[in-house]
Amino acid sequence: MRRILLTPVKNDAPGPRSRALDREASFEHNVLIENSFSLVGAGAVHLRANEFIEELRRDTNYRGQISHIERIPVRVPAYGPLERPLPDDIQAALRSEGILRLYVHQTEAINAARRGKNFVVVTSTASGKTLCYNIPVLEALSDDTNARAFYVYPTKALAQDQLGKLKSYPIEPALRAATYDGDTPPHLRGQVRRNSRIILTNPDMLHIAILPYHTTWAHFFRNLKYVVIDEIHTYRGVFGSHVANIIRRLRRIAARYRSNPQFLCASATIANPAEHMRALTGLDEAVVIDRDTSPAGEKYFVFWNPPLIGKDGGRKSSNSEAVFLLTRLVERGVRTIVFAQARKSAELILRYAKQSLREESSPAAEKIMSYRAGYRPEERREIERRLFKGELLGVTSTNALELGVDVGNLDASIITGFPGTIASTWQQAGRAGRRELASLAVLVAQDNPIDQFLMRHPDYFFGRTHERAIIDPENPYLLAGHVLCAAYELPIENEEVAIFGERLYEVLAALGESGGLSYRGRWYWTGGEYPARQVNIRSTSSDSYNIVDVDTLSLLGTVDATNAFDTVHPGAVYLHGGESYVVERLEISERVAYIHQADLPYYTVPSSQTWLAKKEELESKPFGRTRAHVGDVEVTTQVVGYRQKQLFTDAVIKYVPLDLPEVKFPTQSVWFEVPQALADKLIGRGFDLEGTIHAIEHAAIGILPLFAMCDRQDIGGVSHPAHPDVSNLPAIFIYDGHPGGVGISQTAYGRLDEVLEAALKAIEDCACESGCPSCVQSPKCGNNNQPLDKAGAAFLLRELLKSSRKGTGRLNKPMYIPAS
Repeated sequence: MRRILLTPVKNDAPGPRSRALDREASFEHNVLIENSFSLVGAGAVHLRANEFIEELRRDTNYRGQISHIERIPVRVPAYGPLERPLPDDIQAALRSEGILRLYVHQTEAINAARRGKNFVVVTSTASGKTLCYNIPVLEALSDDTNARAFYVYPTKALAQDQLGKLKSYPIEPALRAATYDGDTPPHLRGQVRRNSRIILTNPDMLHIAILPYHTTWAHFFRNLKYVVIDEIHTYRGVFGSHVANIIRRLRRIAARYRSNPQFLCASATIANPAEHMRALTGLDEAVVIDRDTSPAGEKYFVFWNPPLIGKDGGRKSSNSEAVFLLTRLVERGVRTIVFAQARKSAELILRYAKQSLREESSPAAEKIMSYRAGYRPEERREIERRLFKGELLGVTSTNALELGVDVGNLDASIITGFPGTIASTWQQAGRAGRRELASLAVLVAQDNPIDQFLMRHPDYFFGRTHERAIIDPENPYLLAGHVLCAAYELPIENEEVAIFGERLYEVLAALGESGGLSYRGRWYWTGGEYPARQVNIRSTSSDSYNIVDVDTLSLLGTVDATNAFDTVHPGAVYLHGGESYVVERLEISERVAYIHQADLPYYTVPSSQTWLAKKEELESKPFGRTRAHVGDVEVTTQVVGYRQKQLFTDAVIKYVPLDLPEVKFPTQSVWFEVPQALADKLIGRGFDLEGTIHAIEHAAIGILPLFAMCDRQDIGGVSHPAHPDVSNLPAIFIYDGHPGGVGISQTAYGRLDEVLEAALKAIEDCACESGCPSCVQSPKCGNNNQPLDKAGAAFLLRELLKSSRKGTGRLNKPMYIPAS
C-alpha cells in the first residue's frame, strides 16, 4: 500500500492494505473517485478533509491534539472469473442489486466452496464477504431441495440484519430463512425448525437450545450441508474457547446423522486466520482467502491526543474531545458515527453534543441519535432509514455496530479510545466511507499506556501486521463442561479424542471419578437435567452469581464466581441494557447480587490485592541478563475497595474500602527474575527496587493486549521484591485472568522481548515526571499505585533488554485434570 504521511515518523515501513469501504456488494466500478478528498454529507454538503483539519487547527479549542495523519489512497477493485456461471435466478437477484461483476476474493471463495473446500475469507469491512458464502449456499440449496445450512453470528442484532439481506433474494432457500435465537417466540420455534432451510443463530442457542435437543432437529442435521461462521475474529479468549467446543459438539452430532458439512467462515483481518479457523472448528484443512480486491475510497486517518490539563501528566477526557469533533462535523453536514467503549459514555457524548449544538442554535442538535444493539429491529431500521435519507447526521454507539450491521452511508468515524485490537479499530474506522466514498476516521486517545503508545508510535499501528486470535479449547475448566454436554447429547467413545484433543482422556477419568460420567463401554451422562444450562460459555467457571433487580425481582444476568467481587461488589455500578444499576447488597452464601436502577454521575473501578504461588514450570529460556519462564501458578486475589470516578472527566470522587473474602484459582503465568547483581546495581543508582518492578508490571500488562488479542481484564500481574518461589529474587509475573488460562501467557512468553520493548517505549516517551495513567499507573492497582519508580523501570528494562533473544522450541503444555 502506498502511504502518504502528513506528519513525520521515524520510519516508512510498508503499512497494511487499505481497508475497503464499499457496501456489501460488487458494483460495476464506473464511478470516478477524485484524488482530491471530500466528505459528502447530507444535502450534498462537501468538505475537504485537509480544509476541515485546518479549520480544527484554527479553532480556539485546539491545543495541538493532532499527533499524526495517515492518508490512505484510493484502491481500485479487481474482478475475477467463476469456474462456471451462476444459475439464472441468482444472476437476476444480483443484477437487481446492481451487482454486475464479482471481486477476485469473492470468486475464489465461491470456486472453493463449489469444489467442496472449507474456507475462511479475511478481508476488510464492507468488502462483500457476505456474498462469499451466500452465493454458494443459495446455489447448493437450490440444487438440492433437502439441503440445509446453519449461519452462526456472534450477536442477535447481526443475525437479524443478515436475515434481511437474505430475504431480499427472491430465491426459495433465502425466502425460507429464519432466525432461531432467544427472541424467537416459543410457539414459533417448532415451525422454524421444520420449515426453514437456512437458520441464523448464535453460539448460545447452539449450546443450550439446539445441540441438547438434536433428536428434534434430526431432519435438519441429516441434511446439513453448510455451517457458516461469520466474524470469527470475535471468537477469542474464553468465549472463543467455548465456541470451539460447541462447534466440535455440532460436528459429532452431524456425523451421528451421517452428514459432513462444509464450514464457510469470514473474519476481519487477523494475523493467523488458518490457525484460528483450525483451532475454532477442529478441521485440519481450509482455504485461506486474504487478498482484499474490493474498492476503497480515500481515507484520512487522524490520531487525536487530548491535551494535558495539569502538571501530573493527566489529559483531558476523550469523551469531551469526541463531543468537540462530533459537533464540528455535524454542523457541516457530515454524517458521523461515534464509537464509545460503554453505553453510558455513548449516551453522555450524545447528551453533551446536543447541549452544545442547542447553545449554538444549530438545527443539527435534532439530527443526532444513539444506536445500540438492544434496540428492536424496527427501531434500528428506522434509524438506518433516517440516515440513508439524510434526516440524521450522527449516531453514537458502543462497539455493537463494529460488526457487519449496515447502518447506512456514513462519512466520518470517531473512535473514542483504542478498542483493544488493531482489527477492531479498522472495523470501526471502516464503518465510514462505505460505497467507495472518501472518508475520515479519528482515533481519540484515552489516558492509558496503549492509547498513548499509539499516539507516539503511529507506525506501530499502520505498519505492523494484525494481532493473533488466541483460543485454547483444551483448557480443562472449559473442556470438562462441554464433555458433560457432549455425553448428554450422545455417549462418548474413547476414540473421540480426535475431536476434543489429547486431554480428553484425563478429563474423562476425572469426570468418571467425580460421578459426572459412568463408563459402560462408552461414557454416559449420569445426571438428570441437561448440563448445558450449567455451562456459562462466557466464563471458565461453572460457579456463578445471579444478578437480580430488587424492584422487579427479575434476573438481569450472571457473573462467574472468579470475577464476581470485581463486577458486583457492594456499591459497584453495573451496566445492563444501556441502563446504570448500583449493587445494593451482595449475598455471598446465596450467590446473589441485588441491584437497583440508579442514574449516577460516576462509574466504579475495583481495587484488589493479589498473591501468586508458582506450582510447575513448563518451559524456560535465556532472556537478556536473566531467564524467562512459563508455567502453572495459583493466584489469590482479594477486592479491597473501589473508586468512584466521575463520568466524562474520569476524576476520582472517593475511595470506598471493602471487606470481601479471598478468591483462589489456578492458571498460567509468564515470569522473569531480576538477577541479584542487577538489583544491587539498580539500588546503587538510587532507584527504588519495589517501585521499579511494580512500574514494569503495570507497563507490561498495559501494553500486552497489543500483542495478544485479549482484553485488559483478561490478564493480571504480580511483582515481588523477594519472591519465595524464585530463590527470593525480585520477580515479575503476568498471568491469565481465567482459571486454567487461555493461552495469553504462552503468547507473552513467546514475544516477551517485544512486549517489554514496547513497555520501555511507553515509559520513555511519556512526558510525565514520576508516572501517570499513560505509562505506569494502573486504575485497578490495589496499592493505589504506590510505590512506583518510573525512572527505575526505564533503567531496569534497558539493562534487561541489552542482549535479549528469543527462545526456541515449542511450548509443551501438559494435560490438566479438573477437580472432582
